[in-house]
Amino acid sequence: MKKPGNILIVDDNRSVLTAVQLLLKPHFEKIITLTSPVTLTSVLREETPSVVLLDMNFTSGINTGNEGLFWLQEIKRLRPSLPVVLFTAYGDIDLAVRGIKEGATDFIVKPWDNQKLVETLLNAAQAIHNKNNGKSASPVTPAMYWGESPIMQQLRSLVEKVAITNANILITGENGTGKEMLAREIHALSSRRTKEMVAVDMGAITESLFESELFGHTKGSFTDAYADRPGKFETADHSTLFLDEIGNLPYHLQAKLLTVLQRRSIVRVGSNQPIAVDIRLICATNRNLNEMVQRNEFREDLLYRINTIHLEIPPLRERPEDILPLAERFTTRFCKQYDKALLRLSDAACTKLKTHPWYGNIRELEHAIEKAVIICDGNELPAELFQLPKRPETSRTGSDTGTEAATLEEMERKMIQKALDTCNGNLSAVAAQLGITRQTLYNKMKKFGL
Repeated sequence: MKKPGNILIVDDNRSVLTAVQLLLKPHFEKIITLTSPVTLTSVLREETPSVVLLDMNFTSGINTGNEGLFWLQEIKRLRPSLPVVLFTAYGDIDLAVRGIKEGATDFIVKPWDNQKLVETLLNAAQAIHNKNNGKSASPVTPAMYWGESPIMQQLRSLVEKVAITNANILITGENGTGKEMLAREIHALSSRRTKEMVAVDMGAITESLFESELFGHTKGSFTDAYADRPGKFETADHSTLFLDEIGNLPYHLQAKLLTVLQRRSIVRVGSNQPIAVDIRLICATNRNLNEMVQRNEFREDLLYRINTIHLEIPPLRERPEDILPLAERFTTRFCKQYDKALLRLSDAACTKLKTHPWYGNIRELEHAIEKAVIICDGNELPAELFQLPKRPETSRTGSDTGTEAATLEEMERKMIQKALDTCNGNLSAVAAQLGITRQTLYNKMKKFGL
């Protein structure tokens, strides 16, 4: 019998992961394990599991199951049809019913019965396998919030025109403006929407694995290459390939990407056989690629290749009429997520949110609302809950130490920002200056919205 596919297991107990992995090895083609759900969403954008086994509690001393329900919602947001089996040591029937109401396929109690666990997971995986084989996948529901501002309505009109074509698209905009969400909206409106969009974070791929990750490899082509593996281009065949942070791609690797885009075929590492690929390419960056071309940091011919259509997402401060509607959407979502009665924004809070410059854009607004919802004790969100920091100004004279940072995180953010300005955005130089790896730097930049 053919194995039904891949399984993703998320549990903070390494002993449990090992035991379940050994139990399921004969039944699934690939088993992916995570000891923390923090990277869950990024894994789901790169992998295509047939079923997820999700633990309910990850924070020591907290056994409410709310963490599991939150990550269940995140999985369903990204992959509405993906079966999720909840995994908990607490046989709470009410929690089980609630989880199933919110989209879980089934519920397993620890300590588990081996046969029941295997049967439950195989049935869930087989059900989605049969469903996908029986009919085409349903179109993805667009999740983009366009708002009412004229500049966003103009962008929407352009997106609706180009989405139905196969033209390559470059999305630019500041951090936190929603470039990946726009890419997913374009994919959802395209003729390729019956297949999942494949997203690749170019800043997170190490140079040594660039070709393997994008173009795939053959068995034995390098150490630990135990089997043939398709790359992102093959995975995105007849779908959309989204290359995020394209401006972070080192110059010497840009030629390899250009060659593939020109030939529309890839060659796996360790092979000489070209494989044709049919992809729709969308790239995104917060950097000025034209200036990078002038500094010989980005290939001009590659820029022309990826930039058939250019879409610029305006920063939130340029569309203030969208701030409060977005804030209300986030408030509703987080009240539901954290099991709170629906809160409303006070008049003073509305005024404060509307006048803040939001240099971190939608992401900063989202985090501000989430924090306020968590700590709010009343039935409305007062202005006092929104401690909105001013954007750290980089001193050109080195005299910015007069204001002491309130937290270690703020100090770290300032140090990284200063290094970025000093090194003109060269991430390798910034990482070397700070004494950290490029990957660590990139993770911190994402965390701080830099």
